[in-house]
Amino acid sequence: MPLYTLFQSDRKNTDSDDEVQDPMRIAVKEILGDPVIQASLADIAATVKDRLDQVAARTLAKLEELNPAIARSLNPQLPDPANLKWTDVFKNVSISGDNDIPINKRGSGVKRLVLISFFRAEAERRQSESNLPNIVYAIEEPETSQHPEHQRGLTDALIALSQAVNTQVLLTTHSPEIVKRLKFENILLVSNSPQERVSRVLQNELPYPSLNEVNFSAFGEATYEYHNELYGFIEAEGRLTEYSSGKPLRPYNKIRRDGSTQKLDIVLTEYIRHQIHHPENTQNVHFTPQELTDSIQDMRVFIKS
Repeated sequence: MPLYTLFQSDRKNTDSDDEVQDPMRIAVKEILGDPVIQASLADIAATVKDRLDQVAARTLAKLEELNPAIARSLNPQLPDPANLKWTDVFKNVSISGDNDIPINKRGSGVKRLVLISFFRAEAERRQSESNLPNIVYAIEEPETSQHPEHQRGLTDALIALSQAVNTQVLLTTHSPEIVKRLKFENILLVSNSPQERVSRVLQNELPYPSLNEVNFSAFGEATYEYHNELYGFIEAEGRLTEYSSGKPLRPYNKIRRDGSTQKLDIVLTEYIRHQIHHPENTQNVHFTPQELTDSIQDMRVFIKS
């Protein structure tokens, strides 16, 4: 079985916290898993057990002199060296600063910055070393309390780490900065649909992974941002005229800079686009949520084709 380490998005900070939040605890797990160190620890445990056996034997010998019946009823119980939990010996290992305040007492932002540095160092180490144990890093919402630039740095570090041998990285996210940095084959949609709760993202609507697209595919979530994103892509490709060709038109009252009104006939997508960008113009009937969804779907189909 591989080592498994979980970084939760956030949690209560307690002194008895046994969840992995401090990367030093991961280091302890992996170091103690080294066969050479395991052999050394087994030798230490055997030596300690031998000394304890001697202490118990001497104690019972003296008890035999005082009360043979009690001495014969006692049997020293010593732990099997193979069952010793060496991780407990190092459970308080940590990186501290600011008057010895440990990481699990710091803010989420500081903790995540430490994790960025840890994952970058781990990526370099695991890429250069051999005979490393299998390990799975699981990170919940790595974007928590992080500036977008730090989100991008962390994502790059996780991608590099995932490319090392015997290494797998799993993460959950709601961040478009992280999603756009991944490849399509790295993304799985987890939805509330009973028919297909887990599915892959296909490269069809946009040439890069988009969180807006992911949310629309998974949950049917139609947003102004996604509408703008699709419209902007078609516009950048110089295909707005082609997209609008043959579509039904509707009247739209445009307000000029001098305050006068110009009557236009435009397609639904452009109608929605104008209303999103000019909410101060109240001379038109506002589009409905269903119309927003229909317009998004039309643009998706057009881009895909």
